Amino acid sequence: MTITQSPNRWIMRGLLAVFYAYAGFVHLRSPEFFLPIVPGWVPEPKFVVIATGLCEIAGAIALMTGRLRYAAGVMLALYAVCVYPANIKHALDSIAIGGTKLGWGYHGPRLAFQPVFVWWALFAGAVIDWPFGRRRAA
Repeated sequence: MTITQSPNRWIMRGLLAVFYAYAGFVHLRSPEFFLPIVPGWVPEPKFVVIATGLCEIAGAIALMTGRLRYAAGVMLALYAVCVYPANIKHALDSIAIGGTKLGWGYHGPRLAFQPVFVWWALFAGAVIDWPFGRRRAA
């Protein structure tokens, strides 16, 4: 078994795909919950929220397909970078989502975890092997 087919990668890929599929579904089902955290400089906030939901679902599906896995890993990593300003706004403005305000006990770890989401997408997409070793030749 090569490192790109390891059980750890397969499990992490599946978990990330489930996470993004669920998040995408929530974005499509309830875009109004996400509108308050969209930065003011983003044009057409509702369209962007719906588009991000579609991207999350497409990324989750592509991550589970061999042919599209690498591209999905790269795109989901870029996606995690692109939505970071919304996470920052959510934290700094203490915006309530669904009537609930989340404190820094949520926001601090959430902001700190964003680079892990970037790494996770790259690892799940078999773009990188770090920290588990170098990619082996087939």
